[in-house]
Amino acid sequence: MVWTYTTETKRPCLHSHTEQDPVMETFQEPPSIHKCKDFNFREFKFAQTVIFAIEEINQNPDILSGISLGYKIYNDCGTNNILRAAMTLVNGHRSKITTQTCSEPDTVQAIVGHSGSAPTIAFARVVGRFQIPVISHFATCACLSNRKAFPSFFRTIPSDYYQSRALAQLVKHFGWTWVGAISNGNAYGINGMASFMGAAHEEGLCIEYSEAFEETGPRKELLRIVEVIKKSTSKVIVTFMSYVEIKLLVAEMHNQNISGLQWIGSEAWITDDSLAVGEGQTDLIGSIGFSAPNSQIPGLGPFLQKVHPSQFPDSLFLRDFWEAVFDCSLSPQNLTHRRQCNGTEDLRDVQNQFTDVTEVRFINNVYKAVYAVAHAIHNLQTCQSSQGPFINGSCAIPREIQPWQVLHYLQRVNFTTPNGEHVSFDSNGDVPAQYDLINLQNIKKGTIEMATIGHYDGSMPEGQQFRMKNVNIVWGGGYKNVPVSVCSESCPPGTRKAVQKGKPVCCYDCLPCPVGEISNATDSTDCLKCSEEYWPNKRGDTCISKEIEYLSYSEIMGIIIATYAFLGVLFTMVTAMIFYCYKETPIVRANNSELSFLLLFSLTLCFLCSLTFIGQPTEWSCMLRHTAFGITFVLCISCVLGKTLVVLMAFRATLPGSNVMKWFGPLQQRLTVVCFTSVQALICTLWLVLTPPVPVKNMTYYKDRIILECNLGSTGAFWAVLGYIGLLAVLCFVLAFLARKLPDNFNEAKFITFSMLIFCAVWITFIPAYVSSPGKFTVAVEIFAILASSSGLLLCIFSPKCYVIIMKPEKNTKRHVMGKI
Repeated sequence: MVWTYTTETKRPCLHSHTEQDPVMETFQEPPSIHKCKDFNFREFKFAQTVIFAIEEINQNPDILSGISLGYKIYNDCGTNNILRAAMTLVNGHRSKITTQTCSEPDTVQAIVGHSGSAPTIAFARVVGRFQIPVISHFATCACLSNRKAFPSFFRTIPSDYYQSRALAQLVKHFGWTWVGAISNGNAYGINGMASFMGAAHEEGLCIEYSEAFEETGPRKELLRIVEVIKKSTSKVIVTFMSYVEIKLLVAEMHNQNISGLQWIGSEAWITDDSLAVGEGQTDLIGSIGFSAPNSQIPGLGPFLQKVHPSQFPDSLFLRDFWEAVFDCSLSPQNLTHRRQCNGTEDLRDVQNQFTDVTEVRFINNVYKAVYAVAHAIHNLQTCQSSQGPFINGSCAIPREIQPWQVLHYLQRVNFTTPNGEHVSFDSNGDVPAQYDLINLQNIKKGTIEMATIGHYDGSMPEGQQFRMKNVNIVWGGGYKNVPVSVCSESCPPGTRKAVQKGKPVCCYDCLPCPVGEISNATDSTDCLKCSEEYWPNKRGDTCISKEIEYLSYSEIMGIIIATYAFLGVLFTMVTAMIFYCYKETPIVRANNSELSFLLLFSLTLCFLCSLTFIGQPTEWSCMLRHTAFGITFVLCISCVLGKTLVVLMAFRATLPGSNVMKWFGPLQQRLTVVCFTSVQALICTLWLVLTPPVPVKNMTYYKDRIILECNLGSTGAFWAVLGYIGLLAVLCFVLAFLARKLPDNFNEAKFITFSMLIFCAVWITFIPAYVSSPGKFTVAVEIFAILASSSGLLLCIFSPKCYVIIMKPEKNTKRHVMGKI
């Protein structure tokens, strides 16, 4: 079994054996193989993890019994060289039988790698046509989940599809709705940023700017992006790039003294140790990003400490590693800048990135990738005849294993590694998405201090995927608390968001809710209309019960009206007492005392019926107020009309030969009052029986108040009552007007004329005032008309007589009353 592993990282870096000098191809001849330079400790550590896992598997009798795994590590850099190495594995080589029980197949059964998305895309597309499994531990581009383009690709690190959504949820969690976005210009950065922007849009976030650049691109492009950042208003920058680009960007921003930014990083750089070295690296303190979950691999630490050049004497990259760590030379011919290694060098005496196994996030992915292939071959080996997955239930031949057979079993592996990690792949070759949320809390002495502040599990239901831990967070940009990055401040309850024209949805104005509507949450996009009996409070964030309005005894207007009504009753009763006490005097007898007392009684009822209009309307009060008013006023006007007729008849009776009074005596006077009043009583009875007045809530006149009022039931009946009163009043006025020139001492027609003039004026004015007055003022206008007209009758008809009775008793004689006759 041949295993392959490439050690090229996502981007060249310091001490990396993956960088090349730039070469411009002429395309006139096949490209030559270019030498790699520098050394990458992380990638070398990945390679040693492959060896450790394979040796652990080969020593385990419970897996792959009778089969030993082999490997071949390619230390190539640059996409062309990596693609060339992959094609070499695909082409295979002649089988070489070493023993009767061991053979090396023509074609490799699986390829573990690459760390970068762009190189992986280049060779996985080609290798997939030959159905050779490719398992990456670090290539996260979501495009690699496309089974049509990459039919044999698997990975033990989640796709950027999940990381982009995790980043969007992270940004939303902290309330950052206005962010910048920067990526590198390769497939990893462009695809990752596109996924993030889509997820951000779904979460309601806005991207102020989105830029991309390459390390190898022109410097002016980097300067242009820095200028964009300088002019932006967002305080949070989400990045999809490698540690090389982030270091270049931060260094340039440090040189231009740009600070106060919160960095959000992808897994490609957020935990990379090389961030501890470089200009402006402290500006990255407080950065937050997702990374693969940390774990522990028992035995890996001692294994790495035992690495020695004697294990692989011909390994060039092991020699380069040794010389870089101990700063000595293993070759006697190359002692120009270094001392000769003396053989006492031991990795157990060294504490560096290679020997440190406290952070094995991505190393664990390598470990799982090796075990995934081992379990696939183990399942293939243990296949029961006639129960296999191939044609007619056949199984693979253990000594003639083909890559496509391994691919078939790899898709279905489901196991747990020795360190307790569960591994399985979905239909796209992806593992369940799980991330630790990392906070870079300090950088000192060339090391990074990180803290895990949260966790993301893509297998959980929506809304439960992202969880924060209760730990202190160091914020970027020197902020002591969560930085604010919004285009517009939050709209408080009582307002709604109105998007500014030509700007993203996160840029908005806060407009007060329209009349009658509320918003009870921050950043509401719409206002809610209150139900019919509710109205917004002053803040516009809660619907409260509308104010109930009616003329009540507790308000000033009600108190004044009630007081006036009681005073009217009091004066009427005083007048009645005066008339009763002086009932035998000529002035009382001359004015028909019986009708006078009946008129005073009806005036008392008129004053009292005004009180039925005050207070909360009920069914009884609504029926009583209009009918009582109508009947009492007709009774009152009937009495006045009777007195007027008495005056006219009395004058006619003084003429020689007239016997009119015998036809209009007391009995006829009573019948006149009863007949006129009965007509009004009949109208009111029909009104109450057919369509009686009822209490209603008027919510149309005022929007913020409910008017409790009496619905007339029948408007025609109401105006019929008023019309009948008006008809009698006009008739009385005309008769009194005709009698105005009778002898003064006997004549009260002038007073009746004046009282009817006041009465008619009041009620003519009442009609437009009643129609136009709102709410409780409608009732107040009606009460005013009742009190004013009643007072006019009381004062105009009875006050002159009371004055004579009390103040001028000498005129209260028959001689004086009959003087001018």
